[in-house]
Amino acid sequence: MSSEKKKRIYITTAIDYVNARPHIGHALEKIQADVIARYSRKKGFDVRFLGGTDDNALKNVLAAKAAGVSTKEFVDTNAEVFRGLKGALNISWDDFIQTTEEWHKIGVEKFWRACDPKDIYKKAYRGLYCVGCEEFKTEKDLVEGRCPEHPNTSLEEVEEENYFFRLSAYSGKLKKLIESDELKIVPESRKNEMLSFINQGLEDFSISRSLSRAQGWGIPVPDDPEQIIYVWFDALLNYITALGYGSDNALFRKYWEENDNILHVIGKGITRFHAIYWPAMLLSAQVKLPRTIFSHGYITIEGQKISKSVGNVVDPYDLVKEFGVETVRYFLLREIPAHSDGDFSRARLIERYNGDLANGIGNLVARVATLGETVSPLPFDFKKDIDTNVDAVSDETFKKYEAYMENFRLNEALGAAWELISFADRYINDKKPWVLKEGPEFERTIKNAAYLIGTIANLIEPFLPSTAGKIRSQIRLGNLAFHIKKGESLFPRL
Repeated sequence: MSSEKKKRIYITTAIDYVNARPHIGHALEKIQADVIARYSRKKGFDVRFLGGTDDNALKNVLAAKAAGVSTKEFVDTNAEVFRGLKGALNISWDDFIQTTEEWHKIGVEKFWRACDPKDIYKKAYRGLYCVGCEEFKTEKDLVEGRCPEHPNTSLEEVEEENYFFRLSAYSGKLKKLIESDELKIVPESRKNEMLSFINQGLEDFSISRSLSRAQGWGIPVPDDPEQIIYVWFDALLNYITALGYGSDNALFRKYWEENDNILHVIGKGITRFHAIYWPAMLLSAQVKLPRTIFSHGYITIEGQKISKSVGNVVDPYDLVKEFGVETVRYFLLREIPAHSDGDFSRARLIERYNGDLANGIGNLVARVATLGETVSPLPFDFKKDIDTNVDAVSDETFKKYEAYMENFRLNEALGAAWELISFADRYINDKKPWVLKEGPEFERTIKNAAYLIGTIANLIEPFLPSTAGKIRSQIRLGNLAFHIKKGESLFPRL
């Protein structure tokens, strides 16, 4: 593999249904993927980062009817709200796709025709359909007769003739891919769930709906306009149509066909679609498979699942307006375990803000900037000026941080940075530079503290990019000297 090929990564998030405004569960995923993208750029990767919306779902049609507007107007209006998360949450997307875009339709039609003809067949079918999941459910999927993802929504009994995809033909290949980590699923628990699902026996799945049940909305099946392509057989393709699959686009060649670092960041509830349906579809159409699927957990609100009916939906726009984007990013990334579920509460957010941000990083930078400003600029020679223990702890923290980041343990990577903040505080308290006020020992202490803060700024930059920039505006290494100037408080106490 060429070094250029190694240094390329394509990162995607799930595309969201636009039947309602985004909540903090959506925000968590976008921010997590953004951290991975920013970290990859710092490592020298050529990054392509994609977001988007799933416009063709039946639930969008129903929501538009309830709102009394056309489906097209409804999805376009709500898609803009999701697109706006880029600015609100400081997300570094390179592209954003809506599945109503023309080149997506072209790519979906091409993919349908590219699939092995033996894998697509038509038959009459009767089953229980969950509009929330946009999926037919079998008895083994249900808990007490209800969808576990949408327990408050009744399942719809559907009987009609649809096209099906022969998923059962890919059991062996999928099992081998997942077991060997050729298709890597993170965390391990989700990998085991997928293997267990395969071992129960894969069933072929419906890949179309009747035109009447789709209410005329969606992409028609090629050569059969009375059928609309099933939402997942359309939505999953956004990852390649956004790169121009179907139109001989150089982006598709560069970031998909010639790239071994393709990462899907998704919620645990749709792992099956990404780890089983999607790879089987790609195998059928002879298109390269992704490399990694990172399946994150869910956010609960004070112990309860996020639900409009419960009335506990937290709007990320409102949260950012009240607390600021860096605070929201920090809380979601630090408090919510990257590999499992976590809980949101305003009380806990304020506690994290005052403890970790105001009294932690904010206080540390203010102390060093206030003391260091009196002797700035400070000539700096790493070999002469850095204490052995400072260098050792900094190096150990960086290695730990790197290991966490490589395994998408984002909350633990951020925790490692905060361990270094605690070490820096202890170092300053031990040295007591405010007693010395001047002289070689005072200057050496400031240099070591400034060096630690520089390391901390590097570690937190993918997580808190604005904060890292503000730190560097106060404490900066340049021309073999530390330039220190006290600025505004990073995080005034709430």
